[in-house]
Amino acid sequence: MVFFATLTVAAVGFTITVSQLVSASGEKHADEAAVVTESTGPIKSVCEAQVAKSKNPDVEVPAEFNKPYPSLEACISYDAAGDPDAPGPNQPVAFSHKHHSGMYEIPCLYCHTATDRSKMAGMPSLEVCMGCHTWFSKDFDEIEGIRVMKDKWEKKEPIEWKQIHRAQEFVKFRHNRHVKAEPTLACQECHGPVEELDKLYLVPVKAFGRMPAKKMEMGWCIECHRTKEASQDCATCHY
Repeated sequence: MVFFATLTVAAVGFTITVSQLVSASGEKHADEAAVVTESTGPIKSVCEAQVAKSKNPDVEVPAEFNKPYPSLEACISYDAAGDPDAPGPNQPVAFSHKHHSGMYEIPCLYCHTATDRSKMAGMPSLEVCMGCHTWFSKDFDEIEGIRVMKDKWEKKEPIEWKQIHRAQEFVKFRHNRHVKAEPTLACQECHGPVEELDKLYLVPVKAFGRMPAKKMEMGWCIECHRTKEASQDCATCHY
């Protein structure tokens, strides 16, 4: 059964048609299928079947695994987001920003609600996640992360995400001022190209005289303020 629904968030002017999310073709990811662990024996999951079919459309797949969902792109993204050898912490749910923000172009503020109105970054609640995933085929439950998410939802427990970006306690950083800054300050300028990353990590940058630095360092912040002609007074950040 295929479910259809439309979700709209006026704050970001964004509409999702869930049928669009679950019907995208996996062809564009066929060249990435190698990142998914291949089975050396018989096909034992839909994801293994999706990878096998992307390489050989004529491959024989057991009937119980010959399904459209999880899609090839979902399998690849989940595997990459949970890669223990990739930089960044392993999260309770291997959430791929590349899959959600990149492939489906979901705006940052759709999930990180109120970041443009609050000094704190808005972390998505499970209600936001389930607002979409409730409508997806149950075949997607083959992916462990979706099962974990649904289990947390049933138990009314939050997902305890591991923090990646953290300013020092003596730095007073307000997200709303930066999100609404003029000239426009994109989220990627601080958080890196999240729409290109399956697994997030603290992306290094060139700062403070073009020397390599980690984000959240003072020299990096000052250079950004200089470039955008923002205040460099000590009390701007330390108050």
